[in-house]
Amino acid sequence: FFFQAEDGIRDTSVTGVQTCALPIFATGHRVHCMLAGRSPATRERATRAGLSVAEDLPSALAASGVVLSICPPHAAVEVAQSVAACGFRGLYIDGNAISPATARAVGAIVEGSGARFVDGGIFGGPPTPGKRGRMQFSGAAAADAARLFAGSVVDVVAMNAPAGAASALKACYAAWTKGTWLHLTAILALAQQEGVEASLREEWSHAYPELLKQLSAPSLNPAKAWRWLAEMEEIAATFEAAGLPGGTAAAGAELCRRLERFKDDASRPSIEQVAPAARRRP
Repeated sequence: FFFQAEDGIRDTSVTGVQTCALPIFATGHRVHCMLAGRSPATRERATRAGLSVAEDLPSALAASGVVLSICPPHAAVEVAQSVAACGFRGLYIDGNAISPATARAVGAIVEGSGARFVDGGIFGGPPTPGKRGRMQFSGAAAADAARLFAGSVVDVVAMNAPAGAASALKACYAAWTKGTWLHLTAILALAQQEGVEASLREEWSHAYPELLKQLSAPSLNPAKAWRWLAEMEEIAATFEAAGLPGGTAAAGAELCRRLERFKDDASRPSIEQVAPAARRRP
């Protein structure tokens, strides 16, 4: 395996080392990665996970029969182009949160170099003790890719569908899980701006008391919002390609941009704490 967790411009906590590399190790596969230009924190994670460090991309690919690309969505095409430029002819699994159209573009790039392409989607958080991870694959080689995870701590479903289907499924899933959190943040920010927060909370306490719990719940979402920006843009493009308005997801992308200041914030701030940052100051 070559595990490519490329972040394009900004370094990020490579949760992919947890979500992908470790389950693969559990089935006896060797996983390679490159760490040139990465932060000390990323290097420490890779070392802790037991990844084999390659000097450069050509040497990593030469030692691998499978590429697993997990990166912020804005870098997915660039990663595919880099791998294709090396003439990789193995199995390329794209697990990025991208639109079906972007997934098919990635497939065309890597298949042009002779590789087989699998479109993938990751659902839920990384596997932890007592909690399994979950992925879905689509495309002609989906079943072959799914078998690589047999016996691991990740459940993989091979969809009987063409490439692009797994990305479409992930877009629908994330439009709800991430989109609703962002929308709730914007709603609270609006109520604060208009001076009706107390009244809104009063009404919610009668009709939707669960929303009040969400407002104060500690969350990792603010620290990850910067990585959601491109994903929400991809979701918007997915809706628009289907003849549906993509404005809700596009608004979510803008909210992610405004919450970038919370990047890697380990304090787990709640919606109540980050809502003021969602408002654009004059």
